Amino acid sequence: MANGSSSAADVLIIGGGIIGCSIAWRLAQAGSRVTVVDRSAPGEEASSAAAGMLAPLGEMLEPQAFLDLCVASRDLYPQFVAEIEESSSQPVGFRRDGTLLVALAEEPERELAQIYRTRSAQGFALQPLGAAELHARESWLAPGIRSGLFVPGDHWVDNERLMRALVAACRRAGVQFAAGNAVRAFQESGGHIESVTTADGTRHAAGTFVLSAGCWSGELARELGLHLPIAPCHGQMMEFETPRDLPFVVRAGIHYLVPRGERRLLVGTTAEYNGWEKAVTAQGLLSILEGGTELTSLLGGSRFLRAWAGLRPDTADHLPALGYGELDNLVFATGHFRNGILLAPVTAEIVAGLILQGTAPHSIVAYSPVRFTTGGEGPNALPLSPRLPGEEGQGH
Repeated sequence: MANGSSSAADVLIIGGGIIGCSIAWRLAQAGSRVTVVDRSAPGEEASSAAAGMLAPLGEMLEPQAFLDLCVASRDLYPQFVAEIEESSSQPVGFRRDGTLLVALAEEPERELAQIYRTRSAQGFALQPLGAAELHARESWLAPGIRSGLFVPGDHWVDNERLMRALVAACRRAGVQFAAGNAVRAFQESGGHIESVTTADGTRHAAGTFVLSAGCWSGELARELGLHLPIAPCHGQMMEFETPRDLPFVVRAGIHYLVPRGERRLLVGTTAEYNGWEKAVTAQGLLSILEGGTELTSLLGGSRFLRAWAGLRPDTADHLPALGYGELDNLVFATGHFRNGILLAPVTAEIVAGLILQGTAPHSIVAYSPVRFTTGGEGPNALPLSPRLPGEEGQGH
């Protein structure tokens, strides 16, 4: 659009990652006129930098309601993917072969045992495996692995392919995109947003606005006088071509191996709070390589393909901000931290339900964005970090 022009939509979504695009797609399917504005190309930030694991059962997720939300979203994935593939005519690389959690020391072994007891009591089927059984079945595992816990219910997806297919599905549903166009100003009156102005000078009016801008959501909220503490958590990744395909995800703490087919293997990651620069560093790559070689003997002979970094949007209590806040037509859908890919289907259901029916299909009281402006009272007053087994020392 030309400088100074204007557009109007039923819903304007600020942020075109997997969260924003999933919401846009669901709303457009229901007949809403939807525009997505994004500072970059759709899905170019955290959504394409992730590993694509859909694996809540192997994490120490708190509170219980958040685990329930993550499991609910994981269970939506088969239908979610099937619809996107049908609409876009593009396969997304969705796999349901499970995750192997492994322990390399005594303390992580105790944590795996705790996960097994807890998840079994909740009715989930997990399989504990000793070292001898593991190495007999999977000779490519590194010799230092002491034990494992197989989680058959976990899934994973090629998030880069998923984003491309989702954007195509959005376009076919009529979603309009204003890419490479950061929001520069809000026009707000009496607790109601009337429009936003983007970098090219276009003024976008809408009845409802959705804030799903990942790490940049905090800065945008501040422009409206709202407090939304979000920090970028820097994560680095590497990709290799391996001598053979791995059959499932392998994970120990923040270190993991994610197969992508065609003998491609993702290896990650780091968790660093060091600002906004998406740098790939020697220290980060060394940490990834050391962690990866502790998981598989294949890595040393694998061909290096690429390395990259992304910024995860981490809130002050590590939980997302979902729902209406202090402005009557602004819905928050941001701060998903490491779970953005996983939570996309359920977040889209929640936000579409709020906008179209005035109610969410899941309880979102614990994720209200106003929790950060009420003195820290309520269910999220204490840090509740979604933590992987063996992740001590990797947090803030």
